[in-house]
Amino acid sequence: MIYWGLIIVIIAVDQWSKQLAISKLLPVRSIELIPDVFHLTFTRNTGAAFSILRDKQLILIIFTSLVILFMIGLLYRQIKNGSSVLLLLSLAMIIGGALGNLIDRMRYNYVVDFFDFTLINFAVFNIADIFITVGTVALMLYVIVDGKALDF
Repeated sequence: MIYWGLIIVIIAVDQWSKQLAISKLLPVRSIELIPDVFHLTFTRNTGAAFSILRDKQLILIIFTSLVILFMIGLLYRQIKNGSSVLLLLSLAMIIGGALGNLIDRMRYNYVVDFFDFTLINFAVFNIADIFITVGTVALMLYVIVDGKALDF
């Protein structure tokens, strides 16, 4: 139950932060927090990671939905099997982040991004992206440390 709750919390925090970005950043576009290092910058991302498949919303919505459904089934099965907490947390983080961005795509036809590391000229991202990335790293650690492939 805790993993399903984590997914809901991730979605809620992500959507709340994006609403703040829309209400506070959209009018000013960017707020410099650390000069030449970190800004909050409102951006509409019509693609996937690093703007891959830009303006292909239907493809992204269908593909993301299929991946999320697969991962939800995998999480359900892994919970039933009593799998590693690291595996279950990683799946929940990826699912929560993916659902957060999918909600944006379906609601706005783009994903709201706002964290902007100008020091390294990195892609602007959001809280959902952070959970997807941390969840993916945790999943890789699970596979490396436990030395197991996922049980599908």
